[in-house]
Amino acid sequence: MAAITQSHAPGPARGPVRRTERALAPDLARGSMLLFIALANAAVAAFGNQPGAEASPHGWERPFNLAMFVFVHARAYPMFAVMFGYGLVQLARRQDAEGSGPGAARSVLLRRNAWLVAFGLVHAALLNFGDFLGAYGIVGILFTLLLLRRGERVQRVVLWLWGCTAVYAAALAAVAVYRATHSGSESAAVPTDGVDSLSAPDYLTSVADRLGEWPIHTLTVLPFIVIVWLGAWAARRGVLEDPSLHRRLLVRTAVVALGIAFAGGVPIGLVSGGFVQVDDATADAFLSLYEVSGQFGGPGYVALFGLLALRLSKARSARRRKLPVEALAALGQRSLSGYLFQSLAWVVLLSPFALALGERTGSPTLTAGLSAVLVWLATVAGAYLLQRRSLPGPAEKLLRRLTYGPR
Repeated sequence: MAAITQSHAPGPARGPVRRTERALAPDLARGSMLLFIALANAAVAAFGNQPGAEASPHGWERPFNLAMFVFVHARAYPMFAVMFGYGLVQLARRQDAEGSGPGAARSVLLRRNAWLVAFGLVHAALLNFGDFLGAYGIVGILFTLLLLRRGERVQRVVLWLWGCTAVYAAALAAVAVYRATHSGSESAAVPTDGVDSLSAPDYLTSVADRLGEWPIHTLTVLPFIVIVWLGAWAARRGVLEDPSLHRRLLVRTAVVALGIAFAGGVPIGLVSGGFVQVDDATADAFLSLYEVSGQFGGPGYVALFGLLALRLSKARSARRRKLPVEALAALGQRSLSGYLFQSLAWVVLLSPFALALGERTGSPTLTAGLSAVLVWLATVAGAYLLQRRSLPGPAEKLLRRLTYGPR
């Protein structure tokens, strides 16, 4: 069983991860899933509300809405939370292996996560009310102080918590089924929350709105510490470093977790697509099921990419797929820069005071989908060019400089 070893030999903290220490699965997962993050955030920006969907879909918009609720909305970001927890343990393990002393990992993690909170505040103020960086930083600090060095008995608690979450999701599913069978003949829409900053008439007003929205949004997503904790549990066992040794676990996790996530998103997806008609109470029940079941998308998608990385490492045709795999992994290594670039793109392309493409084209759904794909492809190409020149992403470079100093 892999564990974080504690060295008592004092020494300076070592620098960031080296290229030879990287595993394919985490980078491939982050680079690929940034497409889903782009789709979700572009939809929110285009419609000016959460979760972001056409209220009266027609034609192809109907299956598009369904697919977004089943595979994307509230299902993509938990994967990054799992990977964040995985990275916390990896960073601590590298510091311990270097013989930097038991306090070095703690110091580096606290400093890095404190800067993430600062990054989040700036990101939210300038670009995106739905920032996750600040929440990551706060959760990272709490995890470092409370859970990082705890023993195996404590670490196993997270498995029980996920078991309780599965039971809770099953209970919500039972409530949703009951509501559906007793639903009135109304045609309720998906419950949405308006976002003032997304409909602001000018940029300065949007900044003021986001400064008020960010703290509330950050507090609402802090409970994902349980998802982060699960990623840390997986990192202690090196699940993604050597997926061949954990193939059975990865298969079971992918099937069960993604099954829960996808099934839980179907009811509200059918409502969003106009395939079923329910009353408001039933729509609320469907939305609760969708939100809770979405947490399982995190470990499910991580497991899926672990299996994909294992298959790629064994495939005879790996050379033919070398370029796309390298490009996606390059973006995964620069996911912070890619995420921030996306937020800048939504302000420029979709804000009412900027290009407002969703309004001008008359099809916010089409505009959101196309802009998401194109912006993501641009980040893939940019990351690959940086990789060819052995250059980090600008945001990663700044964060590492702030965390480790001028090395």
